[in-house]
Amino acid sequence: MHRQSSQWPAAVATGSDGGSRVVPAATDVLGAARSAPLRVDAQRNLEHVLRAAREVFGELGYGAPMEDVARRARVGVGTVYRRFPSKDVLVRRIAEEETARLTEQARTALGQEEEPWSALSRFLRTSVASGAGRLLPPQILRVSVGPDAEADGAGTVRVPHQRQPAGGQEPGQPELRLVERTPQPEDDPGVAALLDVVGQLVDRARAAGELRGDVTVADVLLVIATAAPALPDAAQQQAASARLLDILLEGLRPRQTA
Repeated sequence: MHRQSSQWPAAVATGSDGGSRVVPAATDVLGAARSAPLRVDAQRNLEHVLRAAREVFGELGYGAPMEDVARRARVGVGTVYRRFPSKDVLVRRIAEEETARLTEQARTALGQEEEPWSALSRFLRTSVASGAGRLLPPQILRVSVGPDAEADGAGTVRVPHQRQPAGGQEPGQPELRLVERTPQPEDDPGVAALLDVVGQLVDRARAAGELRGDVTVADVLLVIATAAPALPDAAQQQAASARLLDILLEGLRPRQTA
């Protein structure tokens, strides 16, 4: 199965004199940026930029331009680029922070809730309330359906950390083949940690019969991403998120048989 590398390759840029230079990979830039000590004013600007980036990307998605981040932070766009030489570097920084926050929320739920469904629902409610789902790395939410190369022609569903569902296929639905996707060493370690701990929450709830057999880790992360709409009014957003999450949680429960 094809796996997209999580490494951010270096790029070659051409200068005004016609020469070329190598732009470091995002991972290299992030490491260097974090290790360098900052002056008080520079640290303050960095905090403003990061807070603004979380707000802007949370509202508009990672496609929002750097100029919007600079305006929200009330700094010049040059200040943003001095700390984050490309948008990819800033996006990765925000995505890493939000992934780590979700991982910690999942571990807390797993460690403090004895009942499997209580642990899973607590994680979902905490994550949706924090708004972290709007800033998940795009590759975590990638779900693709395509033709299988085998002779039977069955479709293939590829999702992060996919686990084989219990109970089989619903009557009347086309056959789907599930391809397991476990964290690999070359993957981002933060993403791998998140997929692993959420996978434990899903497995526990499914084994207890409290979660639909076809629900996957990807489904749980999609719930977090979709149940936190970005609305201009904070109270309206909170109410909408709570209402939508209640509906989605009900949909995750096993169907009652007559």
